[in-house]
Amino acid sequence: MFIYNDSEVMAMLHEHDNGRIKAKNSITQLAVLKLAFRSFFMLAVLCSLVSMLVWILWLNGKSNLLGELSPATFHIHEMIFGFAATVAAGFLLTAVQTWTSKPSLQGASLLPLIALWFGVRVGLYINSNISVSIAILLQSLWWLVVISAFSRLVISAKSTRNFLLIPLMFTLMLLNISVLVLDTNGHSDISMHLARTTVFMFCVLMSVIGGRVIPLFTKSGANLTSVQSPALLSVITIIATLLCTLVFFVDKFVDLSLFSPLLMIIAGLLHLCRLAYWCSAKTLKFSLLWSLHLSYSFIGVGLILIGVSSYSLHINFADSLHILTLGAMGLMIFAMMSRVSLGHTGRKLEPEKLTTLLFLIIALATFARFFMPVFNHHLVGWNVSATLWISACTAFLWVYTPILLSPRK
Repeated sequence: MFIYNDSEVMAMLHEHDNGRIKAKNSITQLAVLKLAFRSFFMLAVLCSLVSMLVWILWLNGKSNLLGELSPATFHIHEMIFGFAATVAAGFLLTAVQTWTSKPSLQGASLLPLIALWFGVRVGLYINSNISVSIAILLQSLWWLVVISAFSRLVISAKSTRNFLLIPLMFTLMLLNISVLVLDTNGHSDISMHLARTTVFMFCVLMSVIGGRVIPLFTKSGANLTSVQSPALLSVITIIATLLCTLVFFVDKFVDLSLFSPLLMIIAGLLHLCRLAYWCSAKTLKFSLLWSLHLSYSFIGVGLILIGVSSYSLHINFADSLHILTLGAMGLMIFAMMSRVSLGHTGRKLEPEKLTTLLFLIIALATFARFFMPVFNHHLVGWNVSATLWISACTAFLWVYTPILLSPRK
């Protein structure tokens, strides 16, 4: 038997508590938890890579996606919400700190959000009635935490310029939950319609964010005196894109086929007119710039092609929609992730050659996904674009995982 006096016992307890505190602090002080973009960027890209691999194997009859969620809903949900929305959340929770000069979520406060995100993925991959129901609950909680954290900062800082992003995020949340609930209750057609509506909502978000940062980045990166489209044109473009989203949504229930295609074409042309003011030709030497300009051009081209698909026998809606999902959303997301990953970790905005190749791969994936089905090579087009996308995700993780896991320079 060992006998200790009171002072020895207290010393042992104190040492034990210090050890627990240090262990806890060592976790919350990890570089990957410093700001939301570090963990969310890596998780989103990994999610996209895995879900795309599962999807393309299923299309080729090599895997089984049958369960509570339909395969198509699983695919579009994970690409839009598991990937794009996760990146958007990481970006906004990071940018809001700059916009408001107030500390955003980091350290221990990020851990519950990451746990919720993982819980959603597990529930959807198990794909049973109970697991998907749990995933829906966890996804709702994830959105509420993200929106409340963002809203608290912009409202307390009276950052009125960013108030518009709050209802946009709420709308994305409602669309996200509705997509899952409707599909699990046998309304896959309406669920898919809402998922596609979400793509147009992302176009609105890209119109707002892209219109703000692309001219700014171009001016500083290409050393130009002024880069800005007319304010009225920017407002009209955003309003037109929002109208496209609303009309597309309503058209499922009330026939607006006379207006929807024309509005899509007009909105697309407005985006290209807006882009014409941003000196795109001056960005060709800077991959972090031309990639953003190219992605924004895909918004205009995609909307125009979607409008034209209503009148053409050779261009269909689904192929045109992938100009928006792969070209506009995908390329802009990877370009922004690359820039943020370098800038917010104290590194020079000089990407590796593999990053430039990554941008080109996404552009090629976009062209393959659109043009090959136009020439009746549907499965080949799907396989080629999916393989290119997986390659781009792999390249990003190869280059940026060490950066995102490392302390700020």
